[in-house]
Amino acid sequence: MPPSPFSSQIPFKPRHPLPHLSSQTLLAFPTPQILLVTLNRPASLNCISTSQHHELASIWDWMDNEPSIRCGIITGAGDRAFCAGADLKEWNESNNTGRRRSQPRSGFGGLSNRARGKKPIIAAVNGLCLGGGFEMVINADIVLASPTAVFGLPEVKIGVVALAGALPRLVRTVGRQRAMECALTGKQYRAEEMKVWGLVNEVVADDCNNGENEERGREAQLRGEEYKGVAQRAVEIAETIAGNSPDSIMISKYGLELGWTGIGVEDGTANVMRVMKDQGIDGGENMKEGVRAFVERRKANWVDSKL
Repeated sequence: MPPSPFSSQIPFKPRHPLPHLSSQTLLAFPTPQILLVTLNRPASLNCISTSQHHELASIWDWMDNEPSIRCGIITGAGDRAFCAGADLKEWNESNNTGRRRSQPRSGFGGLSNRARGKKPIIAAVNGLCLGGGFEMVINADIVLASPTAVFGLPEVKIGVVALAGALPRLVRTVGRQRAMECALTGKQYRAEEMKVWGLVNEVVADDCNNGENEERGREAQLRGEEYKGVAQRAVEIAETIAGNSPDSIMISKYGLELGWTGIGVEDGTANVMRVMKDQGIDGGENMKEGVRAFVERRKANWVDSKL
C-alpha cells in the first residue's frame, strides 16, 4: 500500500476539498494556519515528474483559496536534495517516444512562474537545489537553506534552457552580471554565497535545537511529526507570519510584488490603496481588532481573511 500523502492529521475542517495527491507529494499541517509540502522522491533526489508539477500547482491553488491557511512551506524529503530539477529519465523517454511533457502555467512545481499568489511560500532548502528546483526557489517569498545546500542552473550543460520563469526573476533579484554568471556557466553555489547575493535569507545550522526551537521540536514530536534544522526554522518563521493579520499579510505581499514586477511607485501605491478600499480591508474587522488589541495591550484575535 503506498504511503499516505498526509504525514499528519489535518487539524481543521477544510472549506474546500483537498486535491488528490500521489505518494510523490506529502502534506503536513504544523499548525492549523501552516501548510508544509514535502517533495517525496528522495531516491531520485526529489526530481519532479510531469504529473507532480500539476499536483503541486493544485496544492498552491488550494492554499490560496483555503481561508484557514496563512503561509506555505516547501521542502524535500531526506538529507541529499531539496529538488535536483526535472525527472531527466522521464524527459529522455518522452524525447524517444514523442510523448509531450507539460507544465502548468504557474511553472515548475506550480511555483517557479506563479504570479500574484495571495499567500507567502517559504522554501526550506536541504541539499541539492538545481535546475527547476532552483527556479522554484528564485520565485519563493522567503528562502532558508541548510549549510550543505547547493544551488545552480545547470541547464546549459545538457543543452536546455531554464525556461520555467527563473531568468527574468534572477536578474531582478541578484543583478545582471551575477545572473549571467549563474545561467551561462552552469556553476554551482553554496548557501553562504547565495546569502551574500540576496537569494537566501538565512543559512540554518542543522542542529537548530536550542531554547524555543527545542520546545517546538518536542511539540512536533507529540503530534507525530519531526521538524529539525531548516524545516524547523521555516515552521518558526511561518508561525510568526501566521500570527499577524492575514489581511495585512496578503495586501503587503501584493504591494511588494507590484514593485518587484516593475510598476511605478506611485501607481503601485495607488493600486494597493484601491484594493484595500474595494475589499473592505481599510476599516475592516481585522484592522479594527489590531488597533483595539494594541490599545488594550493584548494579543489580537484575527479572523480568517475574506480576500
